[in-house]
Amino acid sequence: MHHFSFFISIIVSVGLVLCSAPAGAYREYFTAEQKAQLDKIQVVLIEVLALTDKGAVDVGPMASVVSRRLGEVGYTVVQDAAKPHDAVFRVKCEQRKTWEGTASSGGDNDLPDAPSRLWKGPACQLTYALGGMKIKWQKEVRTDFEDAVSSAQAAEPGEFAMARLKDQLEKYEFPLILAAEWGHADRLLKLMDSSETSLPRKIKIISLLGEMQADEALPKLKQVLQDRNLAKQALVAMGNLGREGIPLLVDIMNTSPQIDVQAAAAKGLGQLGGLHGDASVVLPLLAKLQDPKTDWVVLTEVAWALGKIPDKRSIEPLYAADRKLQALRDPDNQVLKKLKEAVFWAIKQCDTWDQYS
Repeated sequence: MHHFSFFISIIVSVGLVLCSAPAGAYREYFTAEQKAQLDKIQVVLIEVLALTDKGAVDVGPMASVVSRRLGEVGYTVVQDAAKPHDAVFRVKCEQRKTWEGTASSGGDNDLPDAPSRLWKGPACQLTYALGGMKIKWQKEVRTDFEDAVSSAQAAEPGEFAMARLKDQLEKYEFPLILAAEWGHADRLLKLMDSSETSLPRKIKIISLLGEMQADEALPKLKQVLQDRNLAKQALVAMGNLGREGIPLLVDIMNTSPQIDVQAAAAKGLGQLGGLHGDASVVLPLLAKLQDPKTDWVVLTEVAWALGKIPDKRSIEPLYAADRKLQALRDPDNQVLKKLKEAVFWAIKQCDTWDQYS
């Protein structure tokens, strides 16, 4: 794996990486028949509804945006229900959102794009149906204002609200999220290769590929490591893929000159080890934990990673690290505080597991 070290050595620190906002990628609740239907989705019927305080309005502009953006991911869009189609994508936009029932808490319901029972202002509800059955997938796009009347100023409030919601549909990456939900990694990988795909969009795609656990994306993610703007996100995504990525992540954690890249690799090792129950990551992580030259930011991710793969070999090294950290008194040092929390949590995970194993 040392041939990757040359590429990693040129990676420089990247800025804030978008958190993976889970898109409900390829749910296990689908039946085998439904998964087969998902695989074959090519033609999508779109149904758009736009409601203001004065009633329904022309959906042409909204439908145009939805059609064009789904086309960017390679889907064929129809608006006539009589025409053959593989799935139905529904967009319901309202000046004053009506609450359509209580959603259970947890999971996707806690994400920023999940339907909010508290939001009463302009919003678009995004849902889809497969084989005539509505699937338990729902996203919500909101304006940055709740009251269209006071925000519209000279414009008519209903028109103003719909125009702003149309702008939000231009920005929100629902086509990528749908492709991930439907398991279409090939479409996302094709977009990754396009020179027209923006950097933020590539970061979102990498995130989704990781959430999908799309092992076919591993070669592309290895290639992306050469891009200084995408390397960190690629490392995190690799933590959700196959165990084939473990040697590469270990090499990066140990050889990259960049602290945030080392930390991302350690985090990826914890994810991979926990996902596959692979204890081979423990010894490299312990070596990093016990290396006096390891930066505190990296140590924090190493500790979290060790806690995800409870192993009795980790207990004593973690206790030793804890004793050293407790001797350090610096209440204003947030990096030290986070490191202490990570080590404490890892000890609790490993010690509890050892007692009951």
